[in-house]
Amino acid sequence: MAKTHTILDLKSSKADPVVEIAARYNNRPDALLEILHDVQHELGHVPESSLPAIANALNISRAEAYGVATFYHDFHLKPTGRHVIKICRAEACQSAGGMQVIAALEKALKVKLGGTSSDGRVTLEAVYCLGLCPMGPAALVDGKPKAAIKPSTVDALIKELV
Repeated sequence: MAKTHTILDLKSSKADPVVEIAARYNNRPDALLEILHDVQHELGHVPESSLPAIANALNISRAEAYGVATFYHDFHLKPTGRHVIKICRAEACQSAGGMQVIAALEKALKVKLGGTSSDGRVTLEAVYCLGLCPMGPAALVDGKPKAAIKPSTVDALIKELV
């Protein structure tokens, strides 16, 4: 069962890191994005169970907190793998063979786009344009850009990670 918070809990809690993070921003609703980033940085993801506490702290609706957390692709409601591959699905990368690269990644990792490998090592996500259009297909691998990825280079790319 999710922990509920009273106003007193929100101001005095030392055990709940989400409440402490919100307090660092003086529980300002305009700091929601920064709070979500800090929660993800400290916990590794933004647990869905943390959204009611954030909403209460900021005096916003739970739907608003959930909507923001799910709208931006950089926030994860579930833990990700130790490594994250964000593969571009924009038109330029697709026309350069991006769908074949995605198929090769899914096969090599034994996971569908949007999932995490069974060993928890790699999460495979879609993004829509990395600004590397002339060098596509492109990806961000642990935040570092990789360009001109080919299905034949996918195994080497994964070996670098694991």
